[in-house]
Amino acid sequence: MAKLQDILYHVRLQSVQGSTNLDVLDVQIDSRKIKPGALFIAIKGALSDGHAFIAQSIQSGAVAVVCEDVPANIIEGVTYLQVSNSNEAVAHIAHNFYGLPSSRLKLIGVTGTNGKTTVATLLFKLFTRLGYNCGLISTVQNQLGNKVLPSTHTTPDAVSLNALLNQMLEAGCSHVFMEVSSHAIHQHRTTALQFVGGLFTNITHDHLDYHKTFDEYIKVKKRFFDELSSSAFAISNLDDKRGTVMLQNTAAKRFYYSLKAMAEFKGKILENSLTGLVMTVNDREVHLRLIGEFNAYNLLAVYGAAICMGENGEEVLTTLSILTGAEGRFDYIISPGKIIGIVDYAHTPDALQNVLQTIKKLRKGYEQVITVVGCGGDRDTTKRPVMGEVACEYSDKVIFTSDNPRSEDPQEILTDMQTTLGSAARRKSISIVDRREAIRKAISLAQPEDIILIAGKGHEKYQEIKGVKQPFDDKEILKQVFEELEK
Repeated sequence: MAKLQDILYHVRLQSVQGSTNLDVLDVQIDSRKIKPGALFIAIKGALSDGHAFIAQSIQSGAVAVVCEDVPANIIEGVTYLQVSNSNEAVAHIAHNFYGLPSSRLKLIGVTGTNGKTTVATLLFKLFTRLGYNCGLISTVQNQLGNKVLPSTHTTPDAVSLNALLNQMLEAGCSHVFMEVSSHAIHQHRTTALQFVGGLFTNITHDHLDYHKTFDEYIKVKKRFFDELSSSAFAISNLDDKRGTVMLQNTAAKRFYYSLKAMAEFKGKILENSLTGLVMTVNDREVHLRLIGEFNAYNLLAVYGAAICMGENGEEVLTTLSILTGAEGRFDYIISPGKIIGIVDYAHTPDALQNVLQTIKKLRKGYEQVITVVGCGGDRDTTKRPVMGEVACEYSDKVIFTSDNPRSEDPQEILTDMQTTLGSAARRKSISIVDRREAIRKAISLAQPEDIILIAGKGHEKYQEIKGVKQPFDDKEILKQVFEELEK
């Protein structure tokens, strides 16, 4: 419980109708969750407008409403607070209501197009092994020590996020590592949070259905670093062409990591195989269980963050050497018939290219690479033909299949992926809408030592078709079909 006047700190109010000297028992942006004594904040979303549910929230017991447009019908005894941006307001209100939880935690944010989940997960595993009680907020899962909590968004809404941080604080967590999506930054979900550090992985073509232009996407990502305080640190990938741009205006202490140039955290790959990486990190040689150049970058980011947080370099590298990455990120299994199956979340052209280039470097030379890939429905359509081209360029055979078609016709998505393919690429590719059958076909085409990449869904345990999430796990399907075809 809190006084309304106390949770309005930093909220830019345009008008107030009613008293702010009243008790607030809960804060909600979902009118269906309103209980007596709650504050309802009306958000204008992409699919619905919370302003349409103000009356319903009051009927359910809301004592105050935050909105951008004050309703014509004012209910006596209810306080109406008008703001210009409800998303920004809810970030401050939720942070205040839950007692500023981020200010009492060592909160690290990880942003970028690819690598966020792996970096956040590795940080969580590293600091847990170093003896800290940690929290994780990620695409794959939220975790509070050993307790796994469900995850529905890369970054939760501001109310859920602050409630989760408060829960982690009450459970004794000292460190929390979280992915920060571009949607979350744009919608102010992280605006009020106090980060001790921020990490940038890379930025490539993604989410242009939401941000409209690549330039806007870059500016949104950059805003996360622009808002860091002078007491925080910011670590960026110097080898990404926008790595220095990200930190241009930050007040935080700046650090860079690189495989190609001089940087505070410098790495060099000595060996890269299916057994892992051997690399130097600031001239110390370390054997790591993760695979591929993209993971070398992820490991450098994690190492840099640990050093910036005062940890011992030798101890950090020793601990990193035994860690595995996040679920669904270059997850591989080898069948009894010696076919290698790799499941990866790669769902952007750059991520797909990184995985396929890594596979190319691991090949002995004669193995086929068979890629099973699709694109999500109701999302950025401009990346579809690029994904098709990348898959065909780096694979011997490609099977285009459904990802999460959502409300779209899956065959139309596959057609989009093939629109710019040349004749050679078309000859090596086929389309199979049913994802299970596509995986089965890939395995039937493979010989011993061949490599099958199943891309796009990674850790996801469902496939969304026509608004319904049906159970589907790429790795489990891969295992099942391996067993069926090799009996």
